Amino acid sequence: MPLSRSLSMTSLSGVLPAWDEAELPVEDLLLFEVAWEVTNKVGGIYTVIQTKAKITVDEWGENYYMMGPYFEHNFKTQVEACEPPNPVIRKAMDALIHNGCQVHFGRWLIEGSPFVILFDIGSAAWNLDRWKGDLWETCRIGLPYHDREANDSLILGSLITWFFKELTDQLGDKPNVIGHFHEWQAGPGVILSRSRKIPMATVFTTHATLLGRYLCAGNADFYNNLDKFNVDKEAGERQIYHRYCLERAAVHCAHVFTTVSQITAVEASHMLHRKPDVVTPNGLNVKKFSAMHEFQNLHSTSKARIQEFVRGHFYGHLDFNLEKTLFFFIAGRYEFSNKGADIFLESLSRLNYLLRVHRNDMTVVVFFIMPAKTNNFNVESLKGQAVRKQLWDTAHTVKEKFGKKLYDALLKGQIPDMNSILDRDDFTIMKRAIYATQRHSLPPVTTHNMLDDSTDPILSNVRRIGLFNSRNDRVKIIFHPEFLSSTSPLLPMDYEDFVRGCNLGVFPSYYEPWGYTPGECTVMGIPSVTTNLSGFGCFMEEHVSDPAAYGVYIVDRRFCSPEESCKQLTQFMFSFCQQSLRQRIIQRNRTERLSDLLDWKYLGRFYIHARHLALNRAFPDKFKIDPMAPLKTEGFRYPRPYSVPPSPSASIHSTPHHSDVEDDDDDDDEPYNEDEEAERDRLNIKAPFVLGIVPEDKKKQTEINHE
Repeated sequence: MPLSRSLSMTSLSGVLPAWDEAELPVEDLLLFEVAWEVTNKVGGIYTVIQTKAKITVDEWGENYYMMGPYFEHNFKTQVEACEPPNPVIRKAMDALIHNGCQVHFGRWLIEGSPFVILFDIGSAAWNLDRWKGDLWETCRIGLPYHDREANDSLILGSLITWFFKELTDQLGDKPNVIGHFHEWQAGPGVILSRSRKIPMATVFTTHATLLGRYLCAGNADFYNNLDKFNVDKEAGERQIYHRYCLERAAVHCAHVFTTVSQITAVEASHMLHRKPDVVTPNGLNVKKFSAMHEFQNLHSTSKARIQEFVRGHFYGHLDFNLEKTLFFFIAGRYEFSNKGADIFLESLSRLNYLLRVHRNDMTVVVFFIMPAKTNNFNVESLKGQAVRKQLWDTAHTVKEKFGKKLYDALLKGQIPDMNSILDRDDFTIMKRAIYATQRHSLPPVTTHNMLDDSTDPILSNVRRIGLFNSRNDRVKIIFHPEFLSSTSPLLPMDYEDFVRGCNLGVFPSYYEPWGYTPGECTVMGIPSVTTNLSGFGCFMEEHVSDPAAYGVYIVDRRFCSPEESCKQLTQFMFSFCQQSLRQRIIQRNRTERLSDLLDWKYLGRFYIHARHLALNRAFPDKFKIDPMAPLKTEGFRYPRPYSVPPSPSASIHSTPHHSDVEDDDDDDDEPYNEDEEAERDRLNIKAPFVLGIVPEDKKKQTEINHE
């Protein structure tokens, strides 16, 4: 089904390969997807299961169910309670309910409206000690009493296993059941289901290894020492050994083990000692983010709203031209090193120096959207927006008065005397408004009152590099320590609108198993910076001949020192600042054309293959698959854009050549036609490799690609 976007914005509609693997007989199967974040937003896994729901429902219909923990508030606000359409599901639920455990059923009110089965953990907590004993007897994993999250995951896993036992006892041989479990919190469900020999196929997906996240947060040289870590010792020292054991046991118990990216597959092979069977990249519902041919107009509209906020935030210091101001941003969990905020701040200091030395008239305003502990908005930020609104109201009042007098004079056939059209009171009002903008302090770096101001990593590094939003700085910083909302009195924008209004997303992560933030930028036509240590960055390197030409800048953080990576990031941002307005528009067009690659309609096939493989391993007599046959989900190789001048693949000048002025006339010699370039992409897309199976020597392959 083609995406609803204009032809000129799309280069791949109709050219992604049809799925030619034998389709599963879904009418004879039941698929259950288990995750702690079903109807319960905690992190990125919520986005995965929420956006994937529609294509899964389209394929499986009423044979698809999601399972997770019950939280009363989430159920009341996100779920429409209803009766299960399948009486066997009702009987399995009743078996638990009659034994004192509460189970809730309904439709999750998201796109696709999937069925959800939610288990009330509190109602079954009285079984915890007995279930802990069962877990110990089964696999010798003990859980400490003080780790509530681990205990809750065991209760959830035990309830789900109990449910599957009741279900399969009633179903018999048909239909067969598939259970797909996400992350370590769902791990006990896999372990207990397999140990009790429940007849079902199991898939376990890790979106990031527990130990990997902890090691990276501790500033370990993680990727260069993967084969040197004593994983048991490291997990024990961080007091997560029991969680690590749950994750590792689930990985080895599942029929099929998957990860979300090649870089995480390499990590999992060392941390969990099992090579993933399939790589299942994370996708997006592209239809939700695509804006047909108007996406450039949406960028302008959203950018104007950000400009209004900047006018208020920098009142009294607004000595830069907003028409020559670029908006950069970084967003995500507040993991200072893992998300690359450390290298980003250092690069911003160097970018500020370069812009000042080269006397570049471009200003960069950088937003840090990372939730931290705060009291509330700070007074200075709120005052800035109030002053801006007062100035706007004053200007509007004077404009109305001026316009009426001008209109009356013109009706009488007179050219009005400009000195008499505004009286002394009008000038007094305007002068008072101007005086109200006077400010004796610098614009604040943060929009909120921070609880740990003195020790906050971002603010501490801002003090170190000295970027305090002074008049001489060409790089300004705004730290917004909470997620964006359209109801905010300060910056009333949803995240999607905010992203559309920015010029560049910067995500130089050191540890990023996938990376939804640059993916969201891509499908909205906004260029972004990522790294070759993120799943998204590796995915784009494999699919696109020259990612930078398409607005995806990939910083090398795997084979370069931190200093070299910082220099590369600085150069990427400086080159971006040197682009003309027309060059940025062209690049946004190219970026948006990559969105087909990130659509679940394409990436969902990796999940299809994982389920087929699990069924083959669980029920080899009923589901046949050639274990030696390569996965037929072919990858694609976008060519260099037709209009980009030839340059080495590693060149940072892969976007159109720099022009010192914003006038389109100076770029007339650059050959560019959006429809023609899109058509050339259609003809030149190549499929030189196969995705989904982890290469034998990923590191060697990556090194070759970088040469």
